[in-house]
Amino acid sequence: MMLMVPAMGVSNEDLLQDTLKSIGVSFFALAASFAFFWRCRKHSEPLHFHNLLCLPLGLMMYALGSMAWSHVYLGGVEAVRWFVFSLILFLGMNTLTHARITTLAWGIHLGAVLAALWAALQFWFDFKLFAQGPNPASTFVNRNFFAEYLVCTLPFSVLLLSRVSDKTSVFLLTFSLSFNVVALMMTGTRSALIGLWVLAVLLPAIALLYRKQFVSTGWRIGHGLALVALFIAAVWSLGSINTANPKLVAESGYGDALDRATTRTLSMAKSSEYSTGSFSIRALMWQATGRMIQANPVTGIGAGAWEVQAPLYQKAGSQLETDYYAHNEILQLVAEYGLVGWVFLLSLGSYLVWTAYKTWSDKTCEGQREAPLRALTLASLLVFLLVSNAGFPWRMATTGALFALSLSILAASDVRLGLGKAFLSRTIQCKQHYTLWALSATAICTGLALYTAQQAIACEAKLVQAIRTALTIAQSGHPNDPRWDKSKTEMLKLIREGIAINPHYRKLTPISADAMASWGDWENATWIWESVLESRPYIVLMQANVARGYRHAGDFAKAQAYLDRAKSLQPTAPTVIALEIELRRQSVIP
Repeated sequence: MMLMVPAMGVSNEDLLQDTLKSIGVSFFALAASFAFFWRCRKHSEPLHFHNLLCLPLGLMMYALGSMAWSHVYLGGVEAVRWFVFSLILFLGMNTLTHARITTLAWGIHLGAVLAALWAALQFWFDFKLFAQGPNPASTFVNRNFFAEYLVCTLPFSVLLLSRVSDKTSVFLLTFSLSFNVVALMMTGTRSALIGLWVLAVLLPAIALLYRKQFVSTGWRIGHGLALVALFIAAVWSLGSINTANPKLVAESGYGDALDRATTRTLSMAKSSEYSTGSFSIRALMWQATGRMIQANPVTGIGAGAWEVQAPLYQKAGSQLETDYYAHNEILQLVAEYGLVGWVFLLSLGSYLVWTAYKTWSDKTCEGQREAPLRALTLASLLVFLLVSNAGFPWRMATTGALFALSLSILAASDVRLGLGKAFLSRTIQCKQHYTLWALSATAICTGLALYTAQQAIACEAKLVQAIRTALTIAQSGHPNDPRWDKSKTEMLKLIREGIAINPHYRKLTPISADAMASWGDWENATWIWESVLESRPYIVLMQANVARGYRHAGDFAKAQAYLDRAKSLQPTAPTVIALEIELRRQSVIP
């Protein structure tokens, strides 16, 4: 899973990149579950349960419960996400022995190298195999998603270095690690770059502290200096190659990875960035989320419902309707889950602090043997939580899977060390009827996953094809030419079929409606916008668009009704003011 999922992507836009990765993570987890319980069927082995497992299971139960009073579809999506997370955590804590973690580290490192290779090709040569937005995004559609994942893998690459005894392999690993660092610099993602600076201090300190636990033998000071020199030389040489990507050239000129990383890091010191840059937009979202938490401190607003409720809490005159996440996982979790979210965060934080203390203080032979693994895993979790304050890596399939695996590594280590037996972990004997139930449940979940994956692929393909056709017609210069009639008919057919499969796809569905409105097909644009409002009723811009649709259709009563709804939410929004002026000009309002 960790080798293939980061490296694989979609070459066209008919399927979103993270949808493919979500499908991959889900099926790999279910396959691992089937293999694990099939083996338990013949070998009666104890099952380990760690109290960490209660945390995602608690969020899953809340998500299922919130479907009764909040957004049903989004709550269901969250429940599935936490189920897969819990499954990975459970399987990891029961299978990741000290030796097997080396294999896992190879998968994480090589998966990161392959993903970094695609990003480097995109940066250096404008490689176009994978559909993407902000370049270089590798197979992650957005470079921020890629950078947030890549920075979390670096401690596992160092872990691998500590476990490889062959000197040639160690030097090759060091070069590949430097390549990953350069790929991270290419993105210019500031939260990930901050994480990189943290690791630049933390990883050498861990390596120095636990150097006696490294498996390489016969090393001298010269070998260590040679590794450091190789790393610096590789970063400097690879990082000095200029980009040939026209999008990046237009964005920041013919710079290299070192220039981009330096420029983006220094930009955090500019006051203008906090008033007009991306941080200012995030600040508006965080302020709205803060008001959301204040208004719903106990129950939260419901799992996954942030994007539905955000317009109700945005500042007057600001519009957050194009955003689907708060770009701060901590705030969004508390806003959506209320007290359950607080329990999750406080429990997780307490456990990680306790784990760090136990790792530092355990001077036994077994404790020292486990210490590098635990320290490096904690380093990965630290940068993961850091980037979680400016993005949404918990919701991305690959990064979320790495989060679950990191926790499972610590839980498995606790079991091996016998830590917290009284309150953290317990063991039950895996009886045959348990395994039969588990295998049956896995089979049912696999069938549901197959059906869901097929529906998701079909829905996205239909909606994206319709969008592509709509944009082609709109950009043709003659959208109402009769030669487009057949294409419009097929486009509407695809939209109806896609909405029938998933009427909640706010990210894609409105794009085709906007294009239709541009050539005057207000009737079809209006019903598409209305289908989105059934699921996201507080989007002011879409309410205004529907009002315009009814105005063009001559139904001024409905136009006025939608204007009133928009005004009740954002009376000073420019689109609302413009719409009211339009209606006044037609003497609809006395």
